[in-house]
Amino acid sequence: MMSENETAELKRLFDTGAHFAQVKSRRHPSMRSFLLGTKGQREIIDLAQTASQLESAKTAMSTIAKEGKIVLFVGGKVEIASLVKKAAQEISAPFVASRWLGGTISNWNEIKKRVDRLAELSEKASAGTLAKQHTKLELVRLEREKKRLEERLDGITTLAKRPDALLVIDTKYEKHAVKEANDAGIPIIAVMSSDCNLKDAAYPIVANDTSRETVRFILSELTGAFKKGQIA
Repeated sequence: MMSENETAELKRLFDTGAHFAQVKSRRHPSMRSFLLGTKGQREIIDLAQTASQLESAKTAMSTIAKEGKIVLFVGGKVEIASLVKKAAQEISAPFVASRWLGGTISNWNEIKKRVDRLAELSEKASAGTLAKQHTKLELVRLEREKKRLEERLDGITTLAKRPDALLVIDTKYEKHAVKEANDAGIPIIAVMSSDCNLKDAAYPIVANDTSRETVRFILSELTGAFKKGQIA
C-alpha cells in the first residue's frame, strides 16, 4: 500500500505528464516492468513505482546533505538545462548544465588544475595585478584564456574535490558523465525515461525526462529533501 506522501506525489507527477514514456521501439529492456501499456505512439509509465522511487531518492538526497557531502547536478539537454542550473544554485551545489567536460571525474586532478587556474586569473583580474605585470598583448591572451575556462568550467568552479553523488537528468543523453561516475563507484540519482538503462542509476526515478514540468517538479522535491537534510 502506498503512503500518503507517495499518493500525493503520484497525482502531482500525473499532472505534469510524467507518465509519458518513449515510443515502444526505443524502450530499453530493463524498463519493461515499469510500463503499463501504450497511448497513441507512446508507452505509459507506472507512476505508482515512480512515486516510490522518488521517495527513495529524496531519502538519499537528505542523507547526502546530513553528511555534508557534495552532489553534482548534470543535465545539459536544451529543454531542461536552465532548470538543472536553477535547482543546483538553490542549494549551492555544483552543476553541469551544458556539455559534459570529459575527465571531470575520471581525470579530476587535471580538471582541478584548470579550476585553480581560473580562480588565479579571476583573483588577479579583480585585484588589478594583471595589468601591472603584463603587456597589452599578454593581457588579451590571458582574458581569452579566462573566458574559455569560464565557459568550460561554468557550474563546477566551486567543486573542491570529486563529487560524492550525481543527480542526472536522462542517463542516456548524459552517458559520458554516467560512465565516469559508475567507473568511479559514485552513486547516481537519475530521472530517466524508458529508453535508459535502469542499471545506470543507484536511485532511478522512471519518468518523462523531456517534460519541463516533470523535471521541475522532481528537482523541486529533491532539492527540498536536501534542504531538510541540511537542518536535520
